[in-house]
Amino acid sequence: MQRRGVGLGWPRQQQQQQQPPPPTVGPRASTMVPLSGGCSQGLGGRPACALLLLCYLNFVPSLGRQTSLTTSVIPKAEQNVAYKDFIYFTVSEGNVRNVSEVSVEYLCSKPCVVNLEAVVSSEFRSSIPVYKKRWKNEKHLHTSRTQIVHVKFPSIMVYRDDYFIRHSISVSAVILRAWITHKYSGGDLNVKWEENLLHAVAKNFTLLKAVPPFERPFKDHQVCLEWNMGYIWNLRANKIPQCPFENDLVALLGFPYASSGENTGIVKKFPRFQNRELEATRRQRMDYPVFTVSLWLYLLHYCKANLCGILYFVDLNEMYGTPSVFLTEEGHLHIQMHLVKGEDLAVKTKFIVPLKEWFRLDISFNGGQIVVTTGIGEDLKSYHHQTISFREDFHYNDTAGYFIIGGSRYVAGIEGFFGPLKYYRLRTLDPAQIVNPLLEKQLAEQIKLYYERCAEVQEIVSVYVSTVQQGSKSEQACDLRNPYLDLKHRYGSPLTCRAFPWQKELKDKHPSLFQVLLSMDLLTVPGNSDESILEIGGRIFEKAVKRLSSVDGLHQISSVIPFLMDSSCCGYHKASYYLTVFYETGLSVPQDQLQGMLYSLVGGQGGERLSSMNLGYKHYQGIDNYPLDWELSYAYYSVIAMKTPLDQHTLQGDQAYVEAIRLKDDEILKVQTKEDGDVFMWLKHEATRGNAAAQQRLAQMLFWGQQGVAKNPEAAIEWYAKGALETEDPALIYDYAIVLFKGQGVKKNRRLALELMKKAASKGLHQAVNGLGWYYHKFKKNYAKAAKYWLKAEEMGNPDASYNLGVLYLDGIFPGVPGRNQGDINRLDKFEELWAKHVAEKNGYLGHVIRRGLNAYLEGSWHEALLYYVLAAETGIEVSQTNLAHICEERPDLAERYLAVNCVWRYYNFSVFQIDAPSFAYLKMGDLYYYGHQNQSQDLELSVQMYAQAALDGDSQGFFNLALLIEEGAIIPHHILDFLEIDPTIHSSNFSILQELYERCWSHGSEESFSPCSLAWLYLHLRLIWGALLHSALIYFLGTFLLSVSIAWTVQYFQSVSAHGSSPTPARTSPEPAASTSSPATTSAAHALDQGQPTVTNNPEPRG
Repeated sequence: MQRRGVGLGWPRQQQQQQQPPPPTVGPRASTMVPLSGGCSQGLGGRPACALLLLCYLNFVPSLGRQTSLTTSVIPKAEQNVAYKDFIYFTVSEGNVRNVSEVSVEYLCSKPCVVNLEAVVSSEFRSSIPVYKKRWKNEKHLHTSRTQIVHVKFPSIMVYRDDYFIRHSISVSAVILRAWITHKYSGGDLNVKWEENLLHAVAKNFTLLKAVPPFERPFKDHQVCLEWNMGYIWNLRANKIPQCPFENDLVALLGFPYASSGENTGIVKKFPRFQNRELEATRRQRMDYPVFTVSLWLYLLHYCKANLCGILYFVDLNEMYGTPSVFLTEEGHLHIQMHLVKGEDLAVKTKFIVPLKEWFRLDISFNGGQIVVTTGIGEDLKSYHHQTISFREDFHYNDTAGYFIIGGSRYVAGIEGFFGPLKYYRLRTLDPAQIVNPLLEKQLAEQIKLYYERCAEVQEIVSVYVSTVQQGSKSEQACDLRNPYLDLKHRYGSPLTCRAFPWQKELKDKHPSLFQVLLSMDLLTVPGNSDESILEIGGRIFEKAVKRLSSVDGLHQISSVIPFLMDSSCCGYHKASYYLTVFYETGLSVPQDQLQGMLYSLVGGQGGERLSSMNLGYKHYQGIDNYPLDWELSYAYYSVIAMKTPLDQHTLQGDQAYVEAIRLKDDEILKVQTKEDGDVFMWLKHEATRGNAAAQQRLAQMLFWGQQGVAKNPEAAIEWYAKGALETEDPALIYDYAIVLFKGQGVKKNRRLALELMKKAASKGLHQAVNGLGWYYHKFKKNYAKAAKYWLKAEEMGNPDASYNLGVLYLDGIFPGVPGRNQGDINRLDKFEELWAKHVAEKNGYLGHVIRRGLNAYLEGSWHEALLYYVLAAETGIEVSQTNLAHICEERPDLAERYLAVNCVWRYYNFSVFQIDAPSFAYLKMGDLYYYGHQNQSQDLELSVQMYAQAALDGDSQGFFNLALLIEEGAIIPHHILDFLEIDPTIHSSNFSILQELYERCWSHGSEESFSPCSLAWLYLHLRLIWGALLHSALIYFLGTFLLSVSIAWTVQYFQSVSAHGSSPTPARTSPEPAASTSSPATTSAAHALDQGQPTVTNNPEPRG
């Protein structure tokens, strides 16, 4: 073994040639060496002394454990040598083993204690002692001694993971250190190790090489596992897990987000790093934040309140954390941090950010230093740069809470657009080092051009209205004060209009706008500039919609587009949504996805409900080049979900109740009526007679505007009150209580409403039980009592109670469940997304569009029906999607002529991805995949999936179609059979699967005696019986018998013919042989029928 020293080596006399020094592995060193002289040759020439010493050692107890050998070296007596303490050791192997042999050589000048310790450092902890040993040396002074120590290391740092060692550790450093302390100067066996080390007179250390976890051997535990456990372990014993690639960069946003300035936004939560090194770095920097935020913004206005949210962190205590960035009223940036000592600190930038310009905002934190930079345009032309320094320590833990982009319940969001947003969690970067380009460059450029054009339109409208109104006022003033002008108006020359301050180029650029302004009565327009512009936009939109609702309205779309653009620029964003649908579907205009996205984002930013639903749906499904992003989708849906209850409460505007009316359902279509319709008149007659069901239905129709009846809340409340007070019907009592609670169309009366609600609940109405929970939640803030009623209503089968309990849990006020879960939505699960979508799809403005489409369909106005159902379908509501596909099937000529998309394929395909898709939509998509459709080739696998989903929904046609596919030779995959709960081990043959499918088809079908499923099942069993007969011994016997009879008859026939042929009669033709020739076949068939055997026929296969 080769020795390596640390510091000065200890000089030794030259050894005898026959005994060379053994090589050592590992460092060796001494801190103190003799001043002169050397060491003795040992006991080689003094055997008597060695023997006496050995006997002595056998009787002296060792203070250390696992000491296998101790030797001493006695130097020659030299008067002039002053001995110094030293210690060094040699490790037999440089790697860490379960038991490592260490040779410790030391010399003590006084009674001493020798200490040996192994210290380990891992990724997350350092200086962990894993082995300790010490022993005394009181008698063998001034003598070099060697002791062999077996250092035992823990199994978790020596062996690989196995069934018993579940979590071995990865060791970064193993230090073996030894030291000597004098017994009467702080060195004692009872003294703590740390104090003992401080009094060391000699010390030394060496580094051992740690073996990586997957290069270590397995430990022999001397234990036998059960065969199943051993088999499971062997399957993964030699598999090395691969750590996923991970860095500190998080792309929070990649696609533009339209922020309408409301209290909704995007919630993002950061998980802990899976990489241990990154996670350790993140934890170390909690009091010294090092990170960078880079985001693109397009601002339309500065904040209308004190602060508007841009990007901010909310901790678990519902407080702003580090970082929190807001926009102020003046256009400055407000940056807020949370300090380690628990206080908050905020700073405002000296500069203001630009309006109606895309700019990139970069904010970097490096401890107490903050650098804020803004750059404009793609070239990031420097706009402002500011460095802010603090002496305080910031607290930064980006996993103990959640980030919000835009608005929330704490603060409203900005008015504008967010572009790409990147977050570097562990790095401080200069703007030149940040890689965050403006994605969707064309879309961003179109947004900028749109607002530049709209600025011109708004200026034209504002000046035009102001000029007209001022001219009218001055004319009226002159008429009052100067009667002479009246004569001048009568007999003088006509007045000439004052010239408007516009050049010819501007008029040529906006011809449709000037055309519509000239035809309007502008004297009734509000005087306020913003209100007047919005009023003009609404009037332009109404003119456009009137043209679209004509008999040939779809022909008018191309000519209406300019008017809708002007209306959109005036801030009337219903027009923006119309333009979105026209461009995305190519409805009578060239399909332009970019323009469709532009107007959808513009409408969403303007707060248009249908535009927000369109954006939410497209991001929810990830279709039409919109990226799949549930958090972004939830941000849009939540806006409408918040507005929907308010819209229903106000009962203003073009609203109607959203009804799930399918155009395939003739029974529902028959009950659609109007105020003068037979259904309405009959209900009114029955309600007058005291029929409680008729009163409730009539009141609901009038209150919500259902079944084609116009809304009339006052009349509805009369019927609610009449039914509740006269008939004692619990449903009417409940409805009337809700009306009194909310004060919709009647004065609020909470006391009477609560009495009626309790009365309805006592009659067993689950809606009333749910309503009591709503009362205690909303008015009394008694969440425990609210939960009690909602749990009871849920047990009674009320679906709204489950939703309300989820809201309690989400808000962290569910009884017995601590903490708030907003943002802890780990984030965002699909459940919340579906609920927001569900609530948004009840919006009354969407219901108005659906009702107009339904009325047009009932009246046979195909153009208008197609228009409004396309508008409704693009918001993502499933009923309208299937209804639109149905219209396109009924009138394929309209769909092919006016729509650029494949209508039937697109909207049936959209519908089957909805949570509540009907079974007939799955059947239709199964047929389209089976036969192929235009650009879609045949795909039997997808066809099977669609039929299986229809079958799972209980549709007998789905089972029937699956059986037909098997009849045609298709193979149903095992996962589909598992999906249908058909065990492949029990039904291993196609015949068994067919039998199971036909039986389920029969059980799920109609109650008719002879349904297609029952006939198919009967035909299958007849084929089974026939097949069994063909393979039975009876058929072989009958066949042999008939063959023998035929041969005998044939022989007899030829014998008779030959006998007749020998007579000298002239030859002549006779039909008898022919007749007799056909006789055997007829006889055989008749004989077979007499035996009860079925005949084989080529029956055609049944088709679905």
